[in-house]
Amino acid sequence: MTGVLPSQTIKKMLESSLISTSHRAVDGQVQPASLDLRLSEVAYRVRASFLPGNNLTVADRLAEFEMHQIDLSGGAVLEKGCVYVVPLMESLNLPSDVQAVANAKSSTGRLDLLTRTITDHGTEFDRIVSGYSGPLYAEICPRSFSVLVRPGMRLNQIRFRAGQSILSDSDLNMLHELSPLVDGNAIIDDGLGFSVDLRPTGTTLVGYRAKPHAGVIDLDVIGQYNPEEYWEELHTSNGQIILDPGAFYILVSRESVQIPPAYAAEMAPFLAMVGEFRVHYAGFFDPGFGHSVSGGKGSRGVLEVRCHEAPFVLEHGQVVGRLVYERMTEIPNQLYGTEIASNYQGQGLKLSKHFKNQKN
Repeated sequence: MTGVLPSQTIKKMLESSLISTSHRAVDGQVQPASLDLRLSEVAYRVRASFLPGNNLTVADRLAEFEMHQIDLSGGAVLEKGCVYVVPLMESLNLPSDVQAVANAKSSTGRLDLLTRTITDHGTEFDRIVSGYSGPLYAEICPRSFSVLVRPGMRLNQIRFRAGQSILSDSDLNMLHELSPLVDGNAIIDDGLGFSVDLRPTGTTLVGYRAKPHAGVIDLDVIGQYNPEEYWEELHTSNGQIILDPGAFYILVSRESVQIPPAYAAEMAPFLAMVGEFRVHYAGFFDPGFGHSVSGGKGSRGVLEVRCHEAPFVLEHGQVVGRLVYERMTEIPNQLYGTEIASNYQGQGLKLSKHFKNQKN
């Protein structure tokens, strides 16, 4: 069968050493359609982001670009604006018919913590070719906040697939008729389109903008940081905001999204024809996200937005990206929101789990 591999298959891959770990896997590491990847004990500060290329390993390139090593065993700060490469505790020995794609976890993306996976002989970030055998590394670049990290922290995740099983627009239309993917009309054009909500009911708060000179965030500290020290609230009464170049924003989709249990989805990170900005650093949507079978009633998509070259006017209802749906090879034994710690089921506009006193 073709499709995204579910949790029960990922567990078998761990047992059979198709996925190897330098430290035993921990509870919660296997997600419905992905595996969380863990930082090891050392980080390398490098002069610039890089890809190894066809003929070189990551170790080869580190010898060229490394500035110094940082021991993470007692905790260490990764500074805003710097680039680091961290070996991961997981390595792969994939079958010839299995490929993988990696992505930042939701909380990582909401902190503007650019985290990408690289491999030996890799020519793309976050893409692992069929049959790859070798180590995995995380490239980490804190963009808005310096962060305190330790070994074992999980900043990114990996999804495995056999073949290709992306749903066509006609398949998406049929699925939407059987099990609504969004509330209201579905915008289906090369995936499921989603738009930005700048006219929320009962409030003028539409988002947050990261403050440029905030303090360090310890990624192990949950629900304790004061949002006012790190974020500026964005209010509008006319359904319009202007994005500043270089600024980072947390916004929310107008649509409430559902991912049926037999499917997984990924948000396209950038839609060039709608404006000069990047949307959503953390693009995986697990089976059961927002779905009634796993305790959801539709969940908004939180949008992690960075504006690029020029100020850009963003207006309510503007389409800003799309979700690409794929079939699972089988329904996962565990779904998002049921029996696992799912921080964002049923979410609305919401910062990462590190901040306190938030309302959906």
